Formats: sequence, structure tokens, C-alpha cells
Amino acid sequence: MNSIRTNAVLLAIGMASLPLSVAAEPRSDASKSQGSKPAIVLVHGGFVDGSGWEGVYKILRKDGYTVSIVQNPTISLADDVAVTKRTIAKQNGPVILVGHSYGGAVITEAGNDPKVIGLVYITAFAPDRGESVSSLIKDPPPGAPVPPILSPQDGYLFLDKAKFAASFAADVDAEKAAFMADSQVPWGLDALGGTISEPAWRAKPSWYLVATDDKMIPPPAQRFMSKRAGSTVVENKGSHAVYISQPRAVAALIEEAARTASAKDAVSTTASANPANPSGKP
Repeated sequence: MNSIRTNAVLLAIGMASLPLSVAAEPRSDASKSQGSKPAIVLVHGGFVDGSGWEGVYKILRKDGYTVSIVQNPTISLADDVAVTKRTIAKQNGPVILVGHSYGGAVITEAGNDPKVIGLVYITAFAPDRGESVSSLIKDPPPGAPVPPILSPQDGYLFLDKAKFAASFAADVDAEKAAFMADSQVPWGLDALGGTISEPAWRAKPSWYLVATDDKMIPPPAQRFMSKRAGSTVVENKGSHAVYISQPRAVAALIEEAARTASAKDAVSTTASANPANPSGKP
């Protein structure tokens, strides 16, 4: 009899505690969600493909980030923006959008997607409304190095293979730089000429890595664009391929952007949800 009575008491206690356990699960899930990291989407520039991001990708993945690499065809800006937006749409939450070189023009337009909370430019073009890569490179400053771009072939551009390493990848292993020269991706004239309708950096925070030894985009031009965009700027002694030669420096800036933009986004979300208490403080 005592055994039956004891089991009944234990059953009653278990049933009484069940609603408390069920109620606790959502709080745990919400807490976990608040601590999650934004997804990172990487966009490459002209003459190359997404494989150059491998070093940065590995560091970010090791540090707990979800990373996607856009294989934009670099035929036209409109197509590259569309491809990038499809990758953004696949992410489950907020996104940090990163662009190298011409990829900067792509993220400037694609970054208007509401999922994007921050932009990171890696020695990249950051055009304003109505500008294109073509218009930005039209009048280089006196004494600036001229990229060894060959005459268009059927509407596409290539770099002179013999001068590729010196202009694009001077601090990359010689064998790798030679492979990059021989595996160039054609860069479409429509990509260079594509204009920006609304630059995302006007509404969203941005970060910029200036490569001080860049022979493709002169450092003064990088500084001008980053200042105009109001970017948080770091400078590294590196070539145009700094994302390959110095993946740790590049990943560090991306992670700084992710942390800072996430904090700002959390405050903004709290303010929107609690208009009577926009600071989010108790």
C-alpha cells in the first residue's frame, strides 16, 4: 500500500512540474538565438573565382560562423547582384556581406537586402549612386599604377598574364600567382559598366580594409571611397590579393564587423519591439 501511495505522489509531482519544463524550453531557445552569429557571405571580384576565399573561409568556419561563397559569373552587375541575393536569401538570419575588388560594387547594390546588417570592403570598389567601376577607374590620379588590362575580347577583359603577379598578387606564392594568371575568369564589360541605383553603405554600417601595396586600386582611391562611405578603416601592407595572402587580417576585420553590426542590430530590434523603451534597458 505504501508503495502505491509513494508512486502516486511521485506521479503527481511529475505532472505538476511538467508545465514548468515545457514553459522553460522557449526561453532556452530564445536565449540561444540571441547569442547566434550572423552568416557571412563572401563575394569575389573580377578575373578570379570564389576559391580565393578558402583561407578566410576556413578561419571563419573554425570561429563558429556560417560562411557562403558566391560564385558570381562577373558578366554583368545585374546578374552578379541577383546571384548574390539568392545566396543571401538562403541564410537563416542576419548577414554580413563581404566584397573584394569588383565584389565591392556587387555588395553595394545587393547589400540593400533587409537581411544584410553590415558591409565589409576588402580593397574594393564602393561606388555611389549612378557610379560604376568603369567610371571610378576612368581618371586615375597622376602617378598611379595602371592595371595591365588587355583590350576587350568579345566583350570580356583579361589581365596580361606576364604582369598578373606584379599587379594583382605580388605577395602571393609565385606558383599560386602563376596559376591564378592562367586560370583567369573573363570579366564582362557589362559588369564594369553596371551602375549603382542605391548604395547600401548610405544606410548600413561598413568596414574597409585598405591594401597599401595594391597596384590595381590605388590606396588613395581606396581611402577616398572608404571615407565617403563612412567606413571603419584598417590598413594592411598587402597586394590586391590581400584576402589570399593575409587571410587572418581579413577574417579579423570581418569578425569585428559581425560583432559590432550584430550588437547594433540587437539594439535596433529591441527598440522596434519596445517603442516605449528604445534603449532596451530594464
